[in-house]
Amino acid sequence: MKSLKLIGLAFGASIALSSAAFAQDVTVAVAGPMTGGESAFGRQMKNGAEMAVADINAAGGVNGKKLALSVEDDACDPKQARSIAEKIAGAKIPFVAGHYCSSSSIPASEAYADGNVLQITPASTNPLFTERKLWNVARVCGRDDQQGLIAAQYIAKNFKGKNIAILNDKTTYGKGLADETKKALNKAGVTEKMYESYNKGDKDFNAIVSRLKRVYNIDLVYVGGYHQESGLILRQMRDQGLKTVLMAGDALADKEYASITGPAGEGTLFTFGPDPRNKPTAKKIVEAFKAKNIDPEGYTLYTYAAMQVWSQAAKKAGTTDAKKVMEAMKAGKWDTVIGPVEYDAKGDIKQIDYVVYKWDAKGNYAEIKGNGT
Repeated sequence: MKSLKLIGLAFGASIALSSAAFAQDVTVAVAGPMTGGESAFGRQMKNGAEMAVADINAAGGVNGKKLALSVEDDACDPKQARSIAEKIAGAKIPFVAGHYCSSSSIPASEAYADGNVLQITPASTNPLFTERKLWNVARVCGRDDQQGLIAAQYIAKNFKGKNIAILNDKTTYGKGLADETKKALNKAGVTEKMYESYNKGDKDFNAIVSRLKRVYNIDLVYVGGYHQESGLILRQMRDQGLKTVLMAGDALADKEYASITGPAGEGTLFTFGPDPRNKPTAKKIVEAFKAKNIDPEGYTLYTYAAMQVWSQAAKKAGTTDAKKVMEAMKAGKWDTVIGPVEYDAKGDIKQIDYVVYKWDAKGNYAEIKGNGT
């Protein structure tokens, strides 16, 4: 009987110790569209965050503590994103890798600032995110005024004298990118024949496609919007016999675009950073993802990099306090899977490099060598 009591006490003590150890974990978050139309990118972010947390923990954690990951779904809805941000701040989580859509990242950032949460977005490219002088915001991707410039340079050089149209989906990301591309095109002496908006979530683009074909005889249409609508526009152009080239931004960096278009997507152009999967800094991590049958495309490695930057800066600062970590972040240079990352005072990265990609008939995309810009 005595031995059973001792066993019981020992078991109770082990439970108490493991609970105490768990209580000392530092919880970090990843927030993005885990459901909804952009869930393909939420999946990328979740994959990147989970792998990063596992690798950081395997290397000893942060300041002697292991990380625990909270995965939050904003469905790319601004109100839901704000609600999630308030939840994360209320839980005293010091860091979030998120969000994906700029229309989510921007309103969420204000709640994070009030709640002492450091936010690094892997994917939100609207300039406004870092232009409001908030202390807590940063990104590991570029901005639309940089991405739009590369698109405009490519169009101006390779479609000189051709008829250009610009469409946007009225979202913070889509309209912002379309406007930046238009601005850069106009500065380069190119005036678009057509500038028109549609609603995110629309399915029928035949009226727009008819105008592209019959009214303006468009050679290239630039779409500021997400991959689902872009894919439908492309298909409906082909259904009407239009050979017009479709070009868009980084929201086309997922194979779900090819699943929408099928072989018709061949020749589609888009801008994105140099593929991090091909960088020497990412070799081991890419192999680890592939061993799990995961293709770390799109923003997977950018999310991994966001976790790396935060964890390294937290170690340098000797604390997870968001303001102190941000000070360390802006003062340092950080080794990541996407290469070295350095920040300016706003929270934008100093190493910016966008390139142009082309989709092929087999559902793969590759950088256009020489870029044509």
